[in-house]
Amino acid sequence: MGNKPKYLFGIPSWLLAILTSIIALIVLIVFAGVLGSISGLDKDVSEGISYLIYGITITIACFYICRNDPQSIWYVLILVNAAGIISAIVEPNFWVTSIWIYITIGWVMSIIGVIIGSLTGVRKRNVIKQS
Repeated sequence: MGNKPKYLFGIPSWLLAILTSIIALIVLIVFAGVLGSISGLDKDVSEGISYLIYGITITIACFYICRNDPQSIWYVLILVNAAGIISAIVEPNFWVTSIWIYITIGWVMSIIGVIIGSLTGVRKRNVIKQS
């Protein structure tokens, strides 16, 4: 197989990671807006739920992208978490508010997703080679 690019749904892994980052950010904004508009729901609770859904979306995508292309583990993690990484660097209140806790949990979840996805992809390829 060598350095031949891997595709999932006809899309290279790096582009899937960028699309995931954009789609997950849109999901975060939509859920935060919807949950924020529900009266009686505490702001911290709605924010936490929104970031949890954001993290789960990214984790699932990381798993499938890295399962399909195990070598993409090195760049998928950075690309899918680009919004959180940029926020951590640029946002002056990032480390002061509770946002850093939610984003960090998402980073840990995505690290687990890429590792499990990559290991599953390698195992799957080894089984196919042995057949």
